[in-house]
Amino acid sequence: MKRLYSYFFRGLITFLPVALTVYLLYVFVIWVESLAMRLVRPITGDFYLPGLGIALGALLILALGVLVSQRYVARALSWVELPFTNLPVIKSIYSSLKNFADYFAPHEKDSQQVVLLRKPGDDLSIVGLVTRQNFDGLPGALGQLDQVAVYLPMGYMIGGYTVFVPRSWITPIEMSVEEAMRSSLIAWMASSRKPE
Repeated sequence: MKRLYSYFFRGLITFLPVALTVYLLYVFVIWVESLAMRLVRPITGDFYLPGLGIALGALLILALGVLVSQRYVARALSWVELPFTNLPVIKSIYSSLKNFADYFAPHEKDSQQVVLLRKPGDDLSIVGLVTRQNFDGLPGALGQLDQVAVYLPMGYMIGGYTVFVPRSWITPIEMSVEEAMRSSLIAWMASSRKPE
């Protein structure tokens, strides 16, 4: 009976991530398609190709990216962001999400680095993400630091700590930021097996 439970839970653990991912993608595609139909049908009438919603969504996101890359639009966008950056509770949520998303935006390559943090003479090691290599332009004592900022994500939640440490304490790891965040989120419990 114990072996049956073991097989059942192994099957469940294998099935759930795939099923939930497929389900969420399905819900998202259905939502985008229905939204696109409502927006496009008044213009095109009965003509509608399946997948047009996804294509329109991708084009809109691309167009938005091109627009916000323009200096004048970026300035106008700062006016749109004003309520989100000034209201007390909303400011905290919006700023955190924006900063988190900005971290994954394209930057110079060395600013996004997964590292192993270890204090000399200590056996404890922590995986972190270098978030800042240079502190020029920051106020007061922060601007004079000759260190790196390392973000230490916590498992099972969005959150963590940022520590400022000497460069000699970090060792780069050949791993993408996305892999490190995903592994940290589940407390590094995932199997290291690579799919064949």
